Amino acid sequence: MHPDSSVLVAVMNSPRDFGFARDQRWYRIPQKTAPKFFPPDFVAFYFTKPFGADAFSVRYYAQVRGHELLKRRELLPDEAASPKADEPYYKLQLGPLLELPHAIPSKRWRRLTFVLTTGERLFSAWEINDLILGPYEHDLMWRALKDAGIAAERGYVIREARARYNVDLAVPCADGDLGIVIRERKPRQVHDNVLHFTPQQVNEALSTCVYQVKQAVLQRGGMK
Repeated sequence: MHPDSSVLVAVMNSPRDFGFARDQRWYRIPQKTAPKFFPPDFVAFYFTKPFGADAFSVRYYAQVRGHELLKRRELLPDEAASPKADEPYYKLQLGPLLELPHAIPSKRWRRLTFVLTTGERLFSAWEINDLILGPYEHDLMWRALKDAGIAAERGYVIREARARYNVDLAVPCADGDLGIVIRERKPRQVHDNVLHFTPQQVNEALSTCVYQVKQAVLQRGGMK
């Protein structure tokens, strides 16, 4: 794997599907939810709850050697009666499954969909947030918060009651998640628990931005 190889971090939900990847060397992705950056050079797998002690971490990866579009019934003939049987899926054809030098855990339980990263980040990451690629200002803010002792999550989805919205960074707090968006213009709908900074503010007044985040975290009961 080259440092600039594209790596898709994908969710692995069941030991059965992991068996397909390990023994039959394929992995499926629904066409309707497939990421725009497709196909990648490699795929790495984020284990979910069914994997017990290995859950919520990335441990294995494989080279993508090709792909084809098939119906679910062709991939899983024993589930031909499923309502999704005629839905199209990408079948990624994989090389041998390889184990990373060390697991990449999520420090907090979180949902992931797909994360695009690079070979360099995959082999240098020590937690899930290290994998996420983003604009320079996002990296700058995340690292500044980390240095200040604030554990923020990147590329996060905040769920509150019936509301669901994406933020660039989030700090889980005792009284609910604090979101952070870094954009030129303030989003039309900014909730009370979301701070907005411009890229210029992050570049020119980073310490002030970090201070505002600290104060907002305290107002929400401190970090969870």
